[in-house]
Amino acid sequence: MSKQDENKEYVKLPFFGIPKLLPFMKPYRVKILTMMAMGVVTSGMDIVWPLFTQYAINHFIADTTLKGLPVFILLYVLCLGIQVLMSYISCSYAGQIEMYIGRDLKRESFNHLQNLSFSYFNQNSVGYILARVMSDTGRIGGMVSWDLMDSVWNLSYLIGVIISMLLLNWKLALIVLIIVPFTTVVSVYFQKHLVVLNRKIREINSQISGNFNEGITGAKTTKTLVVEEKMEQDFNATSKEMKVTSVQAARYRSMFGSLISFASYLALALVLWRGGILTLDGLMLIGTLSVFMSYALGMMEPIQWIVRAISSLIQVQVNVERLTRLLSTVPDVKDTPEVIEKYGDSFEPKKENWEPLHGDIEFKDVSFKYPDGDEYVLEHFNLKVPQGTNVAIVGETGAGKSTLVNLVCRFFEPTEGQVLIDGRDARERSQLWLHSNIGYVLQTPHLFSGTVKENLLYGKPDATMEQIEDAVRKVSADGVIARMDKGYDSQVGEGGDLLSTGEKQLLSFARAILADPRIFVLDEATSSIDTVTEKLIQDAIESLMKGRTSFVIAHRLSTIRQADVILVVKDGKIIESGTHRELLAKRGYYYDLYTQQYQEENIQSAYQAL
Repeated sequence: MSKQDENKEYVKLPFFGIPKLLPFMKPYRVKILTMMAMGVVTSGMDIVWPLFTQYAINHFIADTTLKGLPVFILLYVLCLGIQVLMSYISCSYAGQIEMYIGRDLKRESFNHLQNLSFSYFNQNSVGYILARVMSDTGRIGGMVSWDLMDSVWNLSYLIGVIISMLLLNWKLALIVLIIVPFTTVVSVYFQKHLVVLNRKIREINSQISGNFNEGITGAKTTKTLVVEEKMEQDFNATSKEMKVTSVQAARYRSMFGSLISFASYLALALVLWRGGILTLDGLMLIGTLSVFMSYALGMMEPIQWIVRAISSLIQVQVNVERLTRLLSTVPDVKDTPEVIEKYGDSFEPKKENWEPLHGDIEFKDVSFKYPDGDEYVLEHFNLKVPQGTNVAIVGETGAGKSTLVNLVCRFFEPTEGQVLIDGRDARERSQLWLHSNIGYVLQTPHLFSGTVKENLLYGKPDATMEQIEDAVRKVSADGVIARMDKGYDSQVGEGGDLLSTGEKQLLSFARAILADPRIFVLDEATSSIDTVTEKLIQDAIESLMKGRTSFVIAHRLSTIRQADVILVVKDGKIIESGTHRELLAKRGYYYDLYTQQYQEENIQSAYQAL
């Protein structure tokens, strides 16, 4: 995502975006209201404590009597017990609300991502999406729980203190309240600057994390290019900027804290000055003066917290906006309500209504352009692919070979026209029905964290061990597993990082074969495998593909000479089609590609023979 697109997300939402969160808060409304009520009670107890001190000074100390002390102690312990209980309940509920809402937001985001089309992932980076699902949901959960609880406590405490002071002595209360505008202005000024600085610190920190990531993942490239010095200079420049900005933020925080402390003690001094005079004149008891002193010191923290909370809410609304934008993203490819009613969706499929797929595919007057593109990749394209046909798609890198496959798999939908599966528009049946009948092997294979067996079972969850071993043997992957310490129970690592690319590719083949699909899609799937293993796999695939429709995207043209039809793609357009012999006879673009590659392979073979 570009910087410009990111900046568009920093928009102001009404009521800090809270209305957009109401559906997620509704299931926990009882806990939220209880938490808020407990916060009010707890703040009330905090207001009461100085009144206990007032009574003790005015009654027990000033009158030098212990009359009523047992009742006083009983009430004090009772209030203390109530406060402890209320604090426990409110904190417990806040923790639960944070976890529940964070979990629900993560679950909703993750499930929504499963339904989004490929175009969304093409246009948004992995880091951007992860930040929405992990960082934003956590921050929102914290706002709805702890921030909400703290805001209730601080607001109710501040209001209660002001009312109490006005009831005790409204003239002295007004003197103390003179400090409030000063404290508010100071808080607003410093929080405004601290928000900017903290945002800049987060941005620089992201750059530092990026530098670390590049330094670690690109360590070999750094050493081979001998650019260690440049990498160090770039890192030092970024870390220096981080230091300067962090020191500036620390200075603002220290000045802010000092001024607030000054305001607190100024308020205390005014209370002592004016309250002392009133006490000496006999117009105020010394216990009442102690109450004012406690309130004067205590009310400054809620004021600065409220200002800080408003600044925090302004930042959190960015998280809310980004997350709700993700959740409101409509997939480019989606099933109609009628299809979902009959066939189910990705999470609740109605497999009893699924028809068997035979593999007849037809492109009927198909025109297509990518959602983020302006030019048509296909225009009025027609092609019939009967069941069992082997279609090869060739062309230079970046020519657009994957477009047809993406349409067949319904990763994208035609801009105009239809893609028919077994004579019916693909949109008349569910995506999951179609995807469950496709075996897709990518050029860059992906394995999930877990064991070899667990990864193979993704192809067919109910497969027996005999079926797994048979699929592995068919693609010559049994040798790979035999070399592993724990065989099928060996860990493959995150993304299969514990295996070589070729080993991952073999396991991906086995996984696809285990699924027993009616349509095979091989996207340059043998490019990471040595020539000996490639020949074994091609022989296995040739027998497996009999009776199945297959699409093979190939770079080495020698591997697709037996294809029933070869589609030649250039600049996103299909410029030639036919069998291998027919295309060579045309002496066109395919002929040039093939003869050039043939010569290169002969030269390479001759070189290896030396």
